[in-house]
Amino acid sequence: MTNRVIHGDCLDVLPGIADSSIDLIYIDPPFNTGRIQRRDRLRTVRDAEGDRTGFAGQRYRTERASRDDGFADAFDDYLAFLEPRLREAHRVLKPTGSFYFHIDYREVHYCKVLLDGIFGRDSFLNEIIWAYDYGARTKKRWPAKHDNILFYAKNRAQYLFDVSEVDRIAYMAPGLVGPEKAARGKLPTDTWWNTIVSPTGKEKLGYPTQKPIRILRRIVCASCPKGGIVLDFFAGSGTTGAAALECGRQFILVDSSEAAIATMRRRFNGRLDISFE
Repeated sequence: MTNRVIHGDCLDVLPGIADSSIDLIYIDPPFNTGRIQRRDRLRTVRDAEGDRTGFAGQRYRTERASRDDGFADAFDDYLAFLEPRLREAHRVLKPTGSFYFHIDYREVHYCKVLLDGIFGRDSFLNEIIWAYDYGARTKKRWPAKHDNILFYAKNRAQYLFDVSEVDRIAYMAPGLVGPEKAARGKLPTDTWWNTIVSPTGKEKLGYPTQKPIRILRRIVCASCPKGGIVLDFFAGSGTTGAAALECGRQFILVDSSEAAIATMRRRFNGRLDISFE
C-alpha cells in the first residue's frame, strides 16, 4: 500500500525511502515566523452592538469558541534545520522528478541559495507567486499578501511538466481574444491568484497552516505522472494527499505533529486504501 501517513520526524523517516523512488515532492515547511501558529475557532452571536453585519443587515458579535494548541514556528538556525531534509529530498527524487518548496518572503531568498547548492542553479525552473487577498492590512508598509513556491527539477533535461493536465483560467478581457479562446481559457503564469482557505468555508479543517486544495491539485497534475508517487514530509492537514487522490496519484505524507496526524485521520476517515503508521 503506497498511500501512507507516517507520524514522525521527517529526518528519521526519509532515510527509509529508497533512492530515486519519488515522482514529486511538495513541502510547506514552517516559515520561521517566530510566532506560535494557532487556529482560532469563532462563532457569531446576534448583538445589536456587534462588530459585524450579517444577513438582512443584522448585527453580530464575534466570539472565540476555542483555540488549538498550535506549534512553535521559530528556529535558531533555520537553514541548518532545512538542509539535511532537503538533501534527503534530492536523493529520493527520480531523475524525472520535481520539487516544490513553499515558503514566504521572510526566508525565500536564503532558501533559494540553499536549494541552488543542493539541486544546482540550472535546475531552478520557477518562482511561483501565490497571491491572495484576505485578512488584516497593516498601515505601516505594503501589506504582505503572497507566498513563494520555488520549483526545481532534479534533472532539467528530463523532468515532467504535463501542460495538458494544467487547469485553465479565465481571460481577464475575454472580448479581446474571441469566443473560442475565451471558452477554452488560458494557462496560468507564475502568478497564481487564489484565496486562502476560508475560515468559514467547507474546505476548512481547523489546521492553522492549511493550504487550498486547488493550489496542490495544480502542482500534482502538472508535475506527477498518473499513478506516480507524491511525497510531502511537512504534511500538516494532508492537502497534498487529498490532491493526489483526486488526481489519481499515490502519496506518502509525513509529519511529527500529533495535531497534524489527528487532522489527517479526520480528513481521510473511512478510506481503506490509506495506512497510518
